[in-house]
Amino acid sequence: MKLSHRITHLTGGGSDGWDVFYRARRMIAAGEQVTELTIGEHDIRTTPVILEAMNAAAMGGHTGYAMVPGTDALRDTVAERLTARTGAATTRDNIMITPGGQSALFAAHHAVCDEGSTALYLDPYYATYPGTLRGVGAQPKAVPTRSRDAFLPQEDVLDAAAKGATSLLINSPNNPTGVVYPRETLEMIARVCQRHDLWLISDEVYDTQIWEGEHVSPRALPGMAERTLVVGSMSKSHAMTGSRCGWVAGPQEAVQSLITLATHTTYGVPGFVQDAAEFALNQGPGLEEEVAAPFRRRRALAQTILSRQDLIRQIPSQGAMYLMLDIRGTGLSGEDFANQLLDRHRIAVMPGESFGKAAAGHVRVAMTIGDDAFAAALQQLSDFASTFADG
Repeated sequence: MKLSHRITHLTGGGSDGWDVFYRARRMIAAGEQVTELTIGEHDIRTTPVILEAMNAAAMGGHTGYAMVPGTDALRDTVAERLTARTGAATTRDNIMITPGGQSALFAAHHAVCDEGSTALYLDPYYATYPGTLRGVGAQPKAVPTRSRDAFLPQEDVLDAAAKGATSLLINSPNNPTGVVYPRETLEMIARVCQRHDLWLISDEVYDTQIWEGEHVSPRALPGMAERTLVVGSMSKSHAMTGSRCGWVAGPQEAVQSLITLATHTTYGVPGFVQDAAEFALNQGPGLEEEVAAPFRRRRALAQTILSRQDLIRQIPSQGAMYLMLDIRGTGLSGEDFANQLLDRHRIAVMPGESFGKAAAGHVRVAMTIGDDAFAAALQQLSDFASTFADG
């Protein structure tokens, strides 16, 4: 029997970008010691008080079908949070709760893209983006950015790509680069979206991890509320990656259609998980800063270590839990560098090529292990790079 073209071509017929990660995991399964700096998984786990709230909700009976749009209480809490943090007026009618941010991305593109629609995304990109767009039947189109511009999109390039497109997907703070888009960049993106009548899908799951600058949600910019869908999640802000609880925020009409989609797909998020998410959000910014603090510390450690050499160039690390390192001075591709680092020193990082053509010759380092181990691994990476200093 033959599977559908859509499902067999989610990755475009090539690698899904996770080859080094899979190889590292096979090595670990075989009993080898590997330092993993690959995926965005906190080295702490969900705060016990959140788990206690989740257990209390489950034991209290909130284990049946939950309301498909999300509980009123959680939708209200998310709406209040977005209004306060972004300045964009939001009510529960603008919110649908989803099984995590990835589900929200999938649903948001289903809402705005028809079969064959051109859906734009910026390169470099989070590894699932192109497959998500193919999964909804859209034609993914990468818009290149450049390392020397800190991977910020340029108006002339974006404007040219936008002709005939339906949507644009952006991500700030950015995975994989760690860059936070400044207001002027987002205002430029808004101009292009309005000029070409694009839907903007803004992935803001790292909005609590800002080390420099400010988080600006494009939904709050003039003329953008009616054409922007924002993706949010509890995963990064509250270390609730396994709980699978996120949301889409947008125009009421779009959200109503998303609820119809959820009725035919996910049928909602478990009520006890939503109750725990509501509890977590109501703990305020102190808990969010506690979750973010390790990455802030490790960024500072990385800056100190990398300042001692001049072969590796660090892309400005302004937010999120990653470092993007330009290792082209070694003469290696990102893939060769990552594979040799894994083979020689049992340190696993992600090749830039996993995130698109624009990041070739770079590697992404996740700051997701303890401070001392992270500092030691990054120093080893730096020392390894130095062996290629003279070609």
